[in-house]
Amino acid sequence: MGRPASKPKDLRDGFYIEVRNKNKSTGVKIRRDTKEQLLAAIEEYKESKDVVVLGEAKNGKLIPIPDLEK
Repeated sequence: MGRPASKPKDLRDGFYIEVRNKNKSTGVKIRRDTKEQLLAAIEEYKESKDVVVLGEAKNGKLIPIPDLEK
């Protein structure tokens, strides 16, 4: 089995959203390669889930997306 990693994994470059069940505090991070794909994913999930836009990951850091912030 081995010992679990102590360093958190870096985020891959792309656009991230978090999808949660309504009125819950934890969710699942979803990554998309392009902004258009991100917008399509937001439209898909917003009917039945809470969607939180996390931002764009570049070099392991999340950068806010200005036109998608609420």
